[in-house]
Amino acid sequence: MEAGPSESRVSRWLRRGFGALAHLVALGLTVFLLQLSRPGTSLFSWHPVFMSIAFCLCLPEAILLFSPENSPFCFCSRQVKVWLHWTVQTLAVVTAALGLAFIVSSKNRSELPHLVSWHSLLGLLTLIATSGQALCGLSLRFPQLLRITSVARLRLYHATCGLVVCLLATFTVVLGFCSDWFQAQIKGGAWYFCVVLPFCPALVIMNQTTNIHLPKKRVHV
Repeated sequence: MEAGPSESRVSRWLRRGFGALAHLVALGLTVFLLQLSRPGTSLFSWHPVFMSIAFCLCLPEAILLFSPENSPFCFCSRQVKVWLHWTVQTLAVVTAALGLAFIVSSKNRSELPHLVSWHSLLGLLTLIATSGQALCGLSLRFPQLLRITSVARLRLYHATCGLVVCLLATFTVVLGFCSDWFQAQIKGGAWYFCVVLPFCPALVIMNQTTNIHLPKKRVHV
């Protein structure tokens, strides 16, 4: 009869451990890409700088803010978390837009074609989806002005779409690791390790979203 509470305690600590790992990966991967990019050495170098800040750090951290167990702001009120979420999400959109501007400028200067890889196509789709999520979040902040009646349903859609955007960003980063620029610097086992890393925050966010927003049936034995 005591296995239930023990199992619950173990799963709780596992969630906290993976949540802490998600924060560590988000920050560590961003710092690693910033160093690898050597910002300022070329016009292109700013593209991975801003995109890593947007998709590796800001976007996952904006969602992890609402984690009841792993958020560094778990003791703050929901209103504070919402404003922090909006601020970080806005920063993600701005930095992603800057990353897009730099890659467009770099390709124009080099006279190279645009949107010819899956990485570029998915990256553009992720930026559009991220911007849409920001607008949806704005409507949730001011539902009276937009005459929104079903706020709870819109919040559910916003959370679900946020998970989809997070997965899009994850695959965009992974496809970036498949680029000639990245593979020229990282090879062998280190490359495979880098490819796996972005999925850690994504899986934690997936678990967080399903636990918070999807209804569960409790089974009593």
